[in-house]
Amino acid sequence: MKIKYYGTAAAEGFPGMFCSCPTCEKARKAGGKNIRTRSGTVIDDELMIDFSADTYLHVLNYGLDLRKIKACLVTHGHDDHLYPYDFHYRGYGYAYFPDEEAKKPLQIYSTEESSSELLPIVNQIRKRDENSVEWNKIVPFTSYEILGYRVTPLKADHAKGLNPVIYIIEKDNKALLYAHDTGYFLDETWEYIEKSDIKFNFVSLDCTSILNESAYSNHMGIKACTDVKDRLLKTNADENTVFCLHHFSHNGKLIYDDLVPVAKEEGFEVSYDSAEFEF
Repeated sequence: MKIKYYGTAAAEGFPGMFCSCPTCEKARKAGGKNIRTRSGTVIDDELMIDFSADTYLHVLNYGLDLRKIKACLVTHGHDDHLYPYDFHYRGYGYAYFPDEEAKKPLQIYSTEESSSELLPIVNQIRKRDENSVEWNKIVPFTSYEILGYRVTPLKADHAKGLNPVIYIIEKDNKALLYAHDTGYFLDETWEYIEKSDIKFNFVSLDCTSILNESAYSNHMGIKACTDVKDRLLKTNADENTVFCLHHFSHNGKLIYDDLVPVAKEEGFEVSYDSAEFEF
């Protein structure tokens, strides 16, 4: 299984688009991996997780090929993770396809609560072109077969009115835990994970707050991520599991260059825009 991170920042980007704080100024000056766009991740070039307003930038700058994407999993309805207006451009008159297989609708998956902006747009698009996109309702703690993957959404500790989820994704005896946006896992999510026999090969954890040691609710920092890692290692991970920090805000005070050595001491990889891992 392969995971590629296209966007690794929180809602305002990193540096923040209007911000002049010391961390943002340092990121602008350093450039490279210290510049982060908003959320987007792809598994094996075909299964997308979240669709932000920066998706077209990922196409232009990082080689994201949306023509290969067959399904999109949505974590929640915040616009740095779901910008549904660009789905219009998969419709007739905007996009042309080489064959009927490629023309099949892009399958979008979200909880009902996170579809309030998405679903009216999907319905509008389908009136013009029913082959463009299709919405599918998901329910936490229910597993779905999607493109040959076993996908299980679990409840996240985030914007509760949106019924946000994190995802377990399994295929060919490989298992990924993708946990963004969320604070320290809810009891019912821990119960599901620990009662399963899943051994994770790769764990991607929200680290929006980075150095903020009190960040356990809504988002996590390094301390909370370390607590999650240590608990997973008791039951659902081992010394071969890769743990990767992801989804960062400038409020966490560290740019990529400064975060890497700190994370390494705690046993974490650090995502950056266009970072790719195979496991």
